[in-house]
Amino acid sequence: MLRDIQRLIQSQADFIISQQLPSGAIPWYRGGITDPWDHVECAMALDFSGRSGEANSAYKWMRDTQNPDGSWYFSYHDDKPQDLTKDTNFSTYIATGMWFHYLTTRDLDFLRFMWPAVEKAIDFALSLQQPGGEIYWGLSENNEVWPGAILTASSSTWLSIKCGIRIAKKLGVDKPDWNKACRKLASAIRNHPERFDRLGEDKSGHTMTWYYPILVGLLKGKQAEQRVSRGWQDFIIDGWGCKCFADRQSVCVAETFELVLALTKMGAQDKARMVRDWVLQFQDSDGVFYREVYWPHREIRRSELEPQTHEKNTWTSAAAILAMAALSGSKIL
Repeated sequence: MLRDIQRLIQSQADFIISQQLPSGAIPWYRGGITDPWDHVECAMALDFSGRSGEANSAYKWMRDTQNPDGSWYFSYHDDKPQDLTKDTNFSTYIATGMWFHYLTTRDLDFLRFMWPAVEKAIDFALSLQQPGGEIYWGLSENNEVWPGAILTASSSTWLSIKCGIRIAKKLGVDKPDWNKACRKLASAIRNHPERFDRLGEDKSGHTMTWYYPILVGLLKGKQAEQRVSRGWQDFIIDGWGCKCFADRQSVCVAETFELVLALTKMGAQDKARMVRDWVLQFQDSDGVFYREVYWPHREIRRSELEPQTHEKNTWTSAAAILAMAALSGSKIL
């Protein structure tokens, strides 16, 4: 089984690399957009599959394209900015990526090389932190503040700040303001849900809102178990995986693999393996995972899957690699 998992990890890494541009950017697929968050997730997956050279190129692309204020734009096409929104979560995720890059490679020189980009990215996000601890989602293309915080994005941002603190410590840099900001954000997420998703964009029906505070380690033990139990009936199609939204009859493969990560994080390995085994069926003949599969309310044959699916993309393969690595016993994830 372990050999099969390793083959699967390498096949997903091959697919990601086949889509990577000469600049180092990793778009969703050739001809598609590159967004900084999914780009970093793909770089992390390449590190966990032993492809640190390609991951280095991906991180150098981030350093080369960073805006002067520490942000990145929401999306790029062929290395040119497309959507000029600046997302705090997308921008800070480089810290998560670089910390895991260091843990997998132990390349301290590259960590130092990337530190200025990490530092500016976190400072950009913290410039939008509010007195209650929440961090506003971002800036418009006209640099107008979007005055709201999103729970899923904020959970990811919290993890990125923690990773930034670990990087700073490794490099001998003291960041007491980051520590304070991280604690305030964690307190807001755990104790003040009313501070999030309050501008009419209620994300409670989105599967990521369900599991993301667990995936990043904000909720543990009984709290995590209760949250999983409460959402299981709403978000799970038995034998298939996670719905994208509670009211939608389709399984999102990347989100299902992220749920595997969350279940592993909380120590529910048996349940994580069960969900992983469900979603392994959604691959094409080359072993690449589909992005989304529609639930037909009946038993179907494998041959029926392909016409009912959306595109295959790099970040779905990245999520698969990270989930496989975690379930294989990685002590890093």
